[in-house]
Amino acid sequence: MAQLFETDTPIDAVAFAHVAPEQGIDAGPDGLTYAVPARLRDVRVGQRVTVPLGRGNKDVTGYVVSLSESCDLPPAKLAKVKPIKSLDAHAVSLTPDLIDLARWMSAYYCCPLGMVLVTMLPAAVKHGTGSVQRVMVRVSDRFVPSDDHDPRDTETDDASDATSVRLAARPQARTSGDREATDAQQHGENDEDTSDKLDLPKLTKLQHRVFDEAVRLSREGEPWVAMKELADAGGARTTSPVKQLVDKGLLVSETRWAMRADLARSEDDDGDDNAPPTTRLILNPEQDRAVERLADAIDRGFGVHLLHGVTGSGKTEVYLRVIEHLIARSDAADESASPGVPGAIVLVPEIALTPQTAARFKHRFTSAHGSDVAVLHSGLTASQRHEQWQRIRRGEARIVVGARSAVFAPLPCVGLIIVDEEHESSYKQDQLPRYHARDVAIKRAQMLDAPVVLGSATPSLESYFNTRRAGQPYQMHTLTTRAPGLTLPRVRIVDLNGERRKRYQMTGKAGVHLLSLALEASLQQTLKAGGQAMLLLNRRGYANYIACPDHNCGWLMHCDHCDTTMVYHKDRSLPTGGYVMCHHCGTEQLLPKQCPQCTKKVTTFGLGTQRVEEEIERKFPDATWARMDSDTMRTGHDYHATLARFRRGALDILIGTQMIAKGLDFPNVRLVGVISADTALHMPDFRAAERSFQLIAQVSGRAGRGADSGQVIVQTFCPDDPTIRLAADHDYRGFAERELTFREQVGLPPITRMARVVCRDKDLVACVEQAKLLAEALSVANDELSTGVRMRGPSPCPIARIAEFHRQQIELIAPDAGRLQKLMTALRNARLLKSDARTAVDVDPVSLL
Repeated sequence: MAQLFETDTPIDAVAFAHVAPEQGIDAGPDGLTYAVPARLRDVRVGQRVTVPLGRGNKDVTGYVVSLSESCDLPPAKLAKVKPIKSLDAHAVSLTPDLIDLARWMSAYYCCPLGMVLVTMLPAAVKHGTGSVQRVMVRVSDRFVPSDDHDPRDTETDDASDATSVRLAARPQARTSGDREATDAQQHGENDEDTSDKLDLPKLTKLQHRVFDEAVRLSREGEPWVAMKELADAGGARTTSPVKQLVDKGLLVSETRWAMRADLARSEDDDGDDNAPPTTRLILNPEQDRAVERLADAIDRGFGVHLLHGVTGSGKTEVYLRVIEHLIARSDAADESASPGVPGAIVLVPEIALTPQTAARFKHRFTSAHGSDVAVLHSGLTASQRHEQWQRIRRGEARIVVGARSAVFAPLPCVGLIIVDEEHESSYKQDQLPRYHARDVAIKRAQMLDAPVVLGSATPSLESYFNTRRAGQPYQMHTLTTRAPGLTLPRVRIVDLNGERRKRYQMTGKAGVHLLSLALEASLQQTLKAGGQAMLLLNRRGYANYIACPDHNCGWLMHCDHCDTTMVYHKDRSLPTGGYVMCHHCGTEQLLPKQCPQCTKKVTTFGLGTQRVEEEIERKFPDATWARMDSDTMRTGHDYHATLARFRRGALDILIGTQMIAKGLDFPNVRLVGVISADTALHMPDFRAAERSFQLIAQVSGRAGRGADSGQVIVQTFCPDDPTIRLAADHDYRGFAERELTFREQVGLPPITRMARVVCRDKDLVACVEQAKLLAEALSVANDELSTGVRMRGPSPCPIARIAEFHRQQIELIAPDAGRLQKLMTALRNARLLKSDARTAVDVDPVSLL
């Protein structure tokens, strides 16, 4: 190594590290080069460190992404390499496989590596939320027999070791009688205290008792104990005897970070009431075959398995059985031959699903040692999230259940990844880095040679298409019947045009009725029979148009900051009866009383969940109901509490947006009503039909999961639309084949691959100019590289302005991902394409609005 440091490189450097700063700096796949000083020679890949950055040597945090003994920089630059300043105070680190995954994500999603790593590590973990510093002590090696002492207990370098101490409550000091009885059981009636057998300096009786406790704990496998807890166990009122033992050399002390004991119970435990019965079910032949094939896949390594099962077909039970096989297989194997005990990651798309799914897994995988399940989602407090993350990092939890970001769970060894409701768009992050958790899960599994299970009743066309392509590692497994022996609900399509005419003929009035006569009658029968109902309308608020009633005036209220209309939200506590809100930028103001152009009183029209709620209150005054949308469900506790009330039967009707359409299992739901199946059908997005089919099919599947058969009423102004018809018939394959034919005709994903670049600027002229320059650069590079990428734009986005920023888009469409990546990488290397405040690069977009 000596020849490496004949320049002005710091003389104590023993290696070189590539560090990715937690900044928006696009330093490439390897980050920036720093020297490793001798005092930090034990630094490892994945550790969080502090480094100097820029001319001012500003202290910033980053992650070590690689280490090497040499550096290929020329001598002049080598002399300017700066040393790493320190390790993270909380000893936080990521597993090496997550660092490799971050490199791939940085390249694939055109995002600075440091920003990917920021996403992987929860802020609560970085800040040490809920952790405290404790002085820990153990018996000195000189006073513990070698066969009783595990040398690994003295290691503190590993990030997981540094935070591995849980300050659980210790037993209080025992009475002398208790101590004598215990000693008699362990050593025989005539045995002396442990301290009497050792060559110890002169100690007081209190010091003897404290030291005896320390020795006992060491022999029971708990060598490190908090100073205060050891004092309590030895009957001391203060920590003075413990400190005196440290001064005498009998105990060794060390300051460590630890989690507070009161964080052991997470808020998510409250979700147990939302779980269906957790008794072990008898599998039907289709489930049994799926479990057998998926269990066999675990032994074969990486592969992607699409579990296509109709709603209520028992996909979760299949997941549980496959994980049981994984655990049984690893327990039977020689753990010393593997780097760690394999665990499983289970992703669910919504916070509303997490308590129900987590409760099922906790009931199935809880032993005498506690639960093997950890939960990660945004509904946890910061302290709870930190606690759960540390449990995973230490290997205390072998199964992780959570939403999108749980794909980055730091399990020491991943043996299986499950993505439930894999079609859900909520798996796609809409901020930097714009990753799709399903695709990241597949890539992580590929890197670790582990299988992936994608489950859905309405798979994404990407996943379905991949099962049909030759040479792809995708396999399809199907569950065509409900378990155990239940039937799919009857679906009735109601033409709202005809319903309006019928109501007018019956009453002589038109009026506004979001519930058709058919839905009203079915709801009345369901409630009379003691059943429950769910009503879906995927639109918040009360009305989505505020306008002048005079057609000659034509005024319509738009957001001052976006090119969208404002939405009216009722609030009886306000003098105007409510407020208007932009659902894109969040701007709010009171509802105007009159038109600003002609002074006539404004009118509100359109529909939203609040309007459904008002109609239920008017037509079914004796019923109990709750509304679930992002206006009412502000925290995880709100979700859990509302779902628990619905399961207990305290609510008759659940009104909500798409969050009630996915994965929820309530046996007493006998009726599902889709208030408007057209809300997303005609959006300016090629995936509009796919999303509409999925939403209708998914919410329909909430009905008929108990002993009573279910009924679904789908209201629409387009009763003959093939998408709605196929959803009503539960015909996923028919829809998928039809839609794929259309996509192939126009060359859209999944037949092709797409990336979307959006340029943003508050100045329209500057925004257009920026988009034109980028489009020209892309066109030139496309010709030079002969990638054959088709480019559309630049053109205004469907919503051309949001929060004062004008938006211009460029769509890149290629026959395969390789060509698309080649083009974008070339421009990224040339510093012409980057993800920042003015440019958003979205690879594999799921929304084009």
